Amino acid sequence: MSVSQTVSRSGGEVDGFVAELRAIAEDARKVFGRLTPAQLNWKPSTEEWSVGQCFDHLITTNTSFFPDMERVAAGKHRNGAWARVSPLSGFFGRFILGALDPEKGRKIKAPRAFLPTSSDVDADVIGRFERNLSEAAARMRATEGVDLGRTILTSPAMGLVTYSLLDVYRIFVAHGRKHFEQARRVTRSEGFPGV
Repeated sequence: MSVSQTVSRSGGEVDGFVAELRAIAEDARKVFGRLTPAQLNWKPSTEEWSVGQCFDHLITTNTSFFPDMERVAAGKHRNGAWARVSPLSGFFGRFILGALDPEKGRKIKAPRAFLPTSSDVDADVIGRFERNLSEAAARMRATEGVDLGRTILTSPAMGLVTYSLLDVYRIFVAHGRKHFEQARRVTRSEGFPGV
């Protein structure tokens, strides 16, 4: 199921996102769950990320949104002044989703706050990633009934960037798939260590 199919269903938006996160977690376990620490940390070049860094980056990024998701679920979130007046909330969501599109996406540099560990990533990074997606799914479930399109969050990395909670959930899925594919390309690179 694609992201656009997930979000176009009426009434089942959260169910669709949760199903997508489960599928990403299962795929990650199947494809990367048995990699050795050496394989997880191998990089095709000094400028490129390892498999472990791809998943470490996703964990860091996802986790940064958890406090806002919890406030929304508890009914304590209020759109801030900038979020209420920013004409760019829809733009930022579309921009990020466009950059994450595997067909037409462009490469954008991750904000410093979301950069992965620069040294060795621990051997349990895939397990941590699975648990992170499970935690994300639980927080999504807790926001069922909230108007996802009208709830505006500020980026944890850049204070001027705002987007709807609906776009945040779309980004979780698209971002997970993008870095999953990036990690798979690493395992297919020349010189990737064998078992």
